[in-house]
Amino acid sequence: MDELLVALGDPARWRLVGLLAERPRAVGVLARLAGARQPQTTKHLQTLERAGIVASQRSGQRRIYALRPGPLRELADVLGRIADTAERAGGPGETHDRYGRRLEVERRAAGEAGWADGRVFGFARSLPARPDAVWPYLTEAALLGRWWVPDDLRVAELGFEARPGGRVVLEYRDAEDVDDTGPVVGRAEGVVDEVRPGEHLAYRLSPLLPDGGLAFTSHVELDLRPDGAGTGLDVRWRITDSTVESADFVAGIEIGFGRSLDKLVATLAAGAHTFDTDTGSTR
Repeated sequence: MDELLVALGDPARWRLVGLLAERPRAVGVLARLAGARQPQTTKHLQTLERAGIVASQRSGQRRIYALRPGPLRELADVLGRIADTAERAGGPGETHDRYGRRLEVERRAAGEAGWADGRVFGFARSLPARPDAVWPYLTEAALLGRWWVPDDLRVAELGFEARPGGRVVLEYRDAEDVDDTGPVVGRAEGVVDEVRPGEHLAYRLSPLLPDGGLAFTSHVELDLRPDGAGTGLDVRWRITDSTVESADFVAGIEIGFGRSLDKLVATLAAGAHTFDTDTGSTR
C-alpha cells in the first residue's frame, strides 16, 4: 500500500493514470498527451508498473501500457473505510466539529468580563447502579479518575476531599501522552460546598488559564435519586466570574462534561456494583 501511495503521489504519474484509464496507450503517445519528454514518461510508467498499477507489453516497436484497476479499487476500499470511521455518528470527528461551532459562538460572545455569568448547563443521566454504589464514583479520586475526563484525555492529577471545604484538583493530559512529555492540557482547582452521601454533592471548580489565573468559576450540583434498580442523576452547572479568556473553556462544557457522564454510565454498566457499608467502598 505504501508503494502504491508513493506512486500515485506524483502529479505527472497521476496524469498518466488518468490517460490510461481511458484506454491502453503507447509510451510515445502518453508522453505527447502529458506534455513531457519520453524518457521521463518511461520512468514514471516503470514506477507505476512496479507498484502494480499498470502493466505493459511490447507490440512491434512500441511498448503499450494499460491500467490495472484492482489496486486502485483496493485503495478506494481502504480510503472508504477510513472515511467511514471518521464520519461515524457520535464519533470523535463529529464531536470535533460540534466543538468548533461552539468555539465560534462563544468567542464572539466573550466581549468583556462577566460575559458568561449566570449561564446554566443541565445534564441528566440514568445510571445502572444504586445511589450508594454510584456515590463513590463521584467522590473517591481513584474512581473519579475512571470517568471524569473524555476518552481522548487522561487524568494526570486528581484530588477530591468529599467534605465541606475540601480541596478539589483535576489535571489532565492527552490520552496518548503516556510519558508526560507533552504539555498539560488543562488544570482546574476548587472546593467542596455540600455533601449528603448518596443524595447530593455540590462543589466549585475553576479552570486555570495559562498564566495561572482563573478562567471562570463553575458551581456544580449533583443530585441522586433511586430509579428502580438504578439511579437518576441530575447535574446543574452554573458559571460565575467569567473572563474574556474563558470562551474556549465555556465552549467545551456541554460536550466535554456530557461525554464524561456517558463514560460514567459505561463504567458502571461494565459490571455489577455493590456497596460495602462496613468499609464504605464499592466491591
